[in-house]
Amino acid sequence: MDLSELRGKYIGAVAQAGSEAALEEVRLAALGKKGEISALMATLGKMDPEARKAAGAAMNTLRDEIDAALRARKAGLADAALNDRLKSEWLDVTMPGRPRPRGTIHPVSQVMEELTAIFADMGFAVAEGPQVESDWYNFDALNIPPEHPARQEHDTFFMHRAPGDTRPPHVLRTHTSPVQIRALTDLGTPLRVIAPGRVYRMDMDQTHTPMFHQVEGIAIDRDISMANLKWTLEEFCRAFFEVDRVELRFRASHFPFTEPSAEVDIRYSNVGGQLRIGEGDKWMEILGSGMMHPKVLTAAGVDPNEWQGFAFGMGIDRIAMLKYGIPDLRAFFESDLRWLRHYGFAALDMPDLAGGLSR
Repeated sequence: MDLSELRGKYIGAVAQAGSEAALEEVRLAALGKKGEISALMATLGKMDPEARKAAGAAMNTLRDEIDAALRARKAGLADAALNDRLKSEWLDVTMPGRPRPRGTIHPVSQVMEELTAIFADMGFAVAEGPQVESDWYNFDALNIPPEHPARQEHDTFFMHRAPGDTRPPHVLRTHTSPVQIRALTDLGTPLRVIAPGRVYRMDMDQTHTPMFHQVEGIAIDRDISMANLKWTLEEFCRAFFEVDRVELRFRASHFPFTEPSAEVDIRYSNVGGQLRIGEGDKWMEILGSGMMHPKVLTAAGVDPNEWQGFAFGMGIDRIAMLKYGIPDLRAFFESDLRWLRHYGFAALDMPDLAGGLSR
């Protein structure tokens, strides 16, 4: 067979191939195991040495030439496909960009950061504890007797126990007060810590949810008094609500873990739906407090004859509602992005006392 005729046949077929599939058919017909050029190469063994040498060189040249044409055509088809794709996916880079959605910090997280900054300035460290607590840490160590209503199933989430299980019951902690016991046991005295975190109670309405957030604080030393407690809370309220003047009112109350105990109200006014702290003739309860009960100190391994201190606790969600004008506590946990965009905080605006808590 005339090799030049064979060359023209396949070079033309390569040029006319309009797709990679068609090009592959040409390759198989020419260079495949059963292709024409492969069949010609198989006849070399029957030739005499001189003829084999000349014919082999010519056939190798033809094979290399067709292979090069196949590769070039395949690259051309790929370039053409890319050009078509670029035309269909064309983007006008001169058009103004659309802003990306930006995440925001949840008000609860923001207020936790604000609390931490304020109390850190007063020398308080942050302590944490488990959310699933033993009955002893959550109640007994805090001087809450077995007949107390908080220890009933209508108020507390008790963890499931198999029939016959004699181990002490566990609960979803109803307050962060157990952290007081753990901190005193682990760190000893003197001690100043706050314990922010999630707590759980069976309650649900406009101002209560089954899960919410609290912060507790304790200060233990040899000569701490109610005067120290009053100063600490006044300084906190002044810094948190970002006002020059606050007025607190302490009302006698009862908590099992403090003695004496006091509920704390703050003076405020509400004019035209705008809440103003530190002025007016109205009072609003914001937290509970008192001096640490000797039985609580004893449960934590602290001698109440040598050490004394104060404790306080407040709802983080509640004070966030007060400060930022949020009317319904349930909205905190409904995952509504519109609500979060309205009440959320920029991720990089970290609160500090010098630059302002809620910039």
